Amino acid sequence: MRTYDFSPLYRSFVGLDRMANLIDAASQFDGGGTGYPPYNVAQLDEDTYRIEVAVAGFGQDDLEIESHQNTLTITGRRDASEADDDEQTTWLHRGIAERGFERRFQLADHVLVTGAELKDGLLVVSLKREMPEALKPRKITIGSRDDGKLISGKSSQRAEAA
Repeated sequence: MRTYDFSPLYRSFVGLDRMANLIDAASQFDGGGTGYPPYNVAQLDEDTYRIEVAVAGFGQDDLEIESHQNTLTITGRRDASEADDDEQTTWLHRGIAERGFERRFQLADHVLVTGAELKDGLLVVSLKREMPEALKPRKITIGSRDDGKLISGKSSQRAEAA
């Protein structure tokens, strides 16, 4: 396995140490090496995403989706009795994996799950980034200490004290 040194990122991510740690952790995560079940991640627009997980053989009651602290976890569980419905059947080939799984996705800050749908063997999870107003960019006007305004719409405490 090839390793990468992400320490130069720490110099560029001012105040974003958590993001650099996530990138570093993701580079070392092998996911158990199974690749099961296969999935797609799509960005539909700037703030909307979709995760599609191939869950052939699983019904709604067999699947669980949980979002907790920026981690989305999709779990699939099947009863052994359900998998072998007909004991009389002689299988010549069983290529559809019906084993249980747990798949985790790390979500960015302010990304919320907006819905999930199971259709044609695909579990589709919809996600949306909702940035709070306080975190959206704002213009800062440049002033001088003489006019008492350092940030647009707010006067400095020094100007008020004078």
